[in-house]
Amino acid sequence: MSTTFQLDTSTSRANPTPAPMKRLTIPVIRQRKKDGVTAQPVVMLTAYTARQAQLLDAHCDLLLVGDSLGQVIYGLPSSVPVTLDMMIAHGAAVVRGSYHAAVVVDMPFGSYEASPQQAFASAARVLKETGCAAVKLEGGEAMAETIAFLTKRGIPVMGHVGLTPQAVNVLGGYNARGRSDAEAAKIIGDARSLADAGAFAIVIEGVVEPIAVAITQAVPCPTIGIGASAQCDGQVLVTEDMLGMFERVPRFVKIYENIAGTISDAAARYADEVRARTFPGIEQTYQPK
Repeated sequence: MSTTFQLDTSTSRANPTPAPMKRLTIPVIRQRKKDGVTAQPVVMLTAYTARQAQLLDAHCDLLLVGDSLGQVIYGLPSSVPVTLDMMIAHGAAVVRGSYHAAVVVDMPFGSYEASPQQAFASAARVLKETGCAAVKLEGGEAMAETIAFLTKRGIPVMGHVGLTPQAVNVLGGYNARGRSDAEAAKIIGDARSLADAGAFAIVIEGVVEPIAVAITQAVPCPTIGIGASAQCDGQVLVTEDMLGMFERVPRFVKIYENIAGTISDAAARYADEVRARTFPGIEQTYQPK
């Protein structure tokens, strides 16, 4: 038996609850791909809060605490301003709200690029203070040494190639990558370098489909696509995008629900009742236990 934290929806508090530890491990995820084939695709979604994690946990193999929280939660123009403290706070919340999926936390811009030693110090904080299973960092061949340094010291690392949002200022935007032969060859080479360095999985974002297929066939670890190809070994989306929380989403996103409309409609009905003074009093709504 082990202790996790479950959110009591009647009180909105996270309470320690004894439960059998069924959480997936990084080696289990890595072993999904055998002899170049992943029979059971890896399911990953982003999560930023304990309640969100609780709702997604049973359906996912991996929960990613993405630095996309900069835009999704904080309204920032990009993920670049996100801090390590922000990632740790949200990572800890997601771990508390889950018990099945392995939790991966993004390393934010500026927390790992300077040296493998800097990356280790940052990643060690993330693992210690959140309880997550792994970290994710962006970059190609230039990050291979860092990934090898971390994995040899007990920190599992997920790589990220193709469109790397933290490098938006260098890339000049969020356009699909790999349209030229030279860029395609570089992205494929980057992925090979990360796999050789010990990455347990690699996110492939925003590349033309033949590149994603080539990488998936070339590396022994699972590939996880986002705007890449259905032929990847798994898929990830920003949860708020697939739930229709925003008016604009990337073209590759399938919207499964219009949650924004549901919230807006509920708020409108509430506002109408308040203004009409028909909002029920406490004696009509409160049911003591």
